Amino acid sequence: MTELLAPAGSMEALKAALRFGADAVYLGGPLLQLRAKSAGFTFEDIETAAGLVHEKGKRLYVTVNALAHNDEIHLLPDYGNQLLDCGADAAIVSDLGVLTTLHKSCPKLELHVSTQASCQNYASAHVWYELGARRIVLAREMTVDEIRKLRKNIPDDLELEAFIHGAMCMAYSGRCLLSSAILGRSGNRGDCAQPCRWKYALVEETRPNQSFPIIEEGNASYILSSRDLNCVTLLDELIDAGVTSLKIEGRMKTEYYVAVVVNAYRRVLDGTMTVEEAQRELDSVSHRPYTTGFYLGELPQDHSNAGVYTQTHRFAGTVLACENDVATIQQRNRFVKGDALEVISPALKNAVLYANDITDESGHAVDVANRVQQILRIKTDLPLAPGDFLRIKA
Repeated sequence: MTELLAPAGSMEALKAALRFGADAVYLGGPLLQLRAKSAGFTFEDIETAAGLVHEKGKRLYVTVNALAHNDEIHLLPDYGNQLLDCGADAAIVSDLGVLTTLHKSCPKLELHVSTQASCQNYASAHVWYELGARRIVLAREMTVDEIRKLRKNIPDDLELEAFIHGAMCMAYSGRCLLSSAILGRSGNRGDCAQPCRWKYALVEETRPNQSFPIIEEGNASYILSSRDLNCVTLLDELIDAGVTSLKIEGRMKTEYYVAVVVNAYRRVLDGTMTVEEAQRELDSVSHRPYTTGFYLGELPQDHSNAGVYTQTHRFAGTVLACENDVATIQQRNRFVKGDALEVISPALKNAVLYANDITDESGHAVDVANRVQQILRIKTDLPLAPGDFLRIKA
């Protein structure tokens, strides 16, 4: 069975991933996770997350994929066993020392090799397998044909995981030093400032106070920025090549983003949504121009507009309850009376909530919903449910 693996940088995102059809969720813990501290879960939160995941018969993976320093190795035995006690099904690692230490100290913890390890040949995969790994998260630079060849030359019980959607890094498998060089914030330690997405200008050596803009699109240039990955057209090919886990990037994304993206891929995999319909869904959330990455060969050399984010819709609100033909929502972006709010729900398709009758918690009529997180009520005959999302055309 093919696994759809979703990111969670918050408990809300985890709940959205599960509700909209993810088979497994990955998140960061307190140690060696490659995202901002705000995206890391405490042990207590991991235990809660594991309970929610296992209740639905799904799996939970914890990222331990930063490169470890000497003074962190001795922390790993206790950390691995704490993750096991919390209910983690696997740890995702990239450092050889981290993997071998965890394998020796807590052999019951399943180990997955992170894409940061740049594994892209069967010889490397065999080494990781012999050291205790049970899954390889493939290097992002591989083609579908290369994945197929790797699959044919590794043990049957060594699983393959591949990214299918989300942000990509201009550096090889994400191992970039730009943030470290400019700001002293290491992307390899989970603290990347994403300088590749900044706007840059040209400065001549003898005129340090004069900058000359490099115009590529609009008023900026994004020559260091990558396009975003979108493989909704390649799912059958990746599965046929031997990929057993399809991974969505985005532990820094909102629960709304996670819901929309997971919902689109889930429905395509289940055959309840066409690829064309899914593409429109994926266009609705904020993204850089899409690419299929290296899967069909080398990346296109045209990086124009790669840093320009677009979206066809805005996140309007979250459904908190729906009783007696009244939906209670938490507002997130401005909408007005009479607007057509599209519904994102695992149970409904192409549903629209017309905001013809809006009131606040006191029962006062609201014509303009422009207070973020305000609780509002809207009359509707739609069978909405808590955890559904609303959006409006941008």
